[in-house]
Amino acid sequence: MIVVTGAAGGLGGTTVEHLLKRVPADRIGVSVRDPAKARHFADRGVRVRQGSYEDPAALRDSFAGAEQVLLVSGNDPAADLASLHRAAVGAAVAAGVQRIVYTSQHGAVPGNPYRPSDIHIATEAILAGSGVAWTALRNGAYGPLGHVLGPWQRTGEIAQPEDGPVPYTDRADIAEATALVLAGTGAFDGPVTLAAPAAVTFDDFAEIASRLTGRSVKRVVVDDEQWVADQVALGVPEQLTRLMLTWYQASRAGYFAESGTALAELLRREPRTVADRLAVSLDPAAG
Repeated sequence: MIVVTGAAGGLGGTTVEHLLKRVPADRIGVSVRDPAKARHFADRGVRVRQGSYEDPAALRDSFAGAEQVLLVSGNDPAADLASLHRAAVGAAVAAGVQRIVYTSQHGAVPGNPYRPSDIHIATEAILAGSGVAWTALRNGAYGPLGHVLGPWQRTGEIAQPEDGPVPYTDRADIAEATALVLAGTGAFDGPVTLAAPAAVTFDDFAEIASRLTGRSVKRVVVDDEQWVADQVALGVPEQLTRLMLTWYQASRAGYFAESGTALAELLRREPRTVADRLAVSLDPAAG
């Protein structure tokens, strides 16, 4: 059995959908905080059990009978995520799981100024010391491009801090590849980078957007502190804004520049490019 945590979320839920195309439903389980949110999976024959990283006993029960578990990393910046991940790994080991697959982060290496990197580095070390087989999927940045680029369709400008090359990756591709890893299509031990094959900058985005829209889209570099002040003025908490600033600092230092072939090899096709994603996201009303 394969058990997926976080199945009520975007990545976990889409991974389960892809698993259902490849694995009998009675060989799939999900561990969710609120089983009611996974009713659509239960109705299709998936085993649904309550579990959360804060409750190792319930987690062990939700992992019972699993050969593999997908641990979707936590995302609460106020929580001690490394400790929660340690508890989840311990629950999986206690349940007799043979392999733990963890959703890590692209560029999770020492020195990366992007603060969540420390959580993923710590979790990978916990996995390495767990005594069971493990895979860390170092996923490329897969957030919505609108969040990354800002309101460029309205303003005609990509006005963000100085950046560096990043292989922005489609979340749907990541979910499909994750399902393929769990279904046994690709065997990976330890960390593996799942990222689009081409790393691009905001300058590249401006060129692509200009070509797609037929109008000039400018790249404007905003001073770090000015950007922080602008975000706070828009109502974004300063602590969250400064956390995001460390992502720009990491990208400009080259920590996210690595791409790779593993994603394309798993999918057996070319992953979606940023041009593909921009093309489908264009808002006709903004032109």
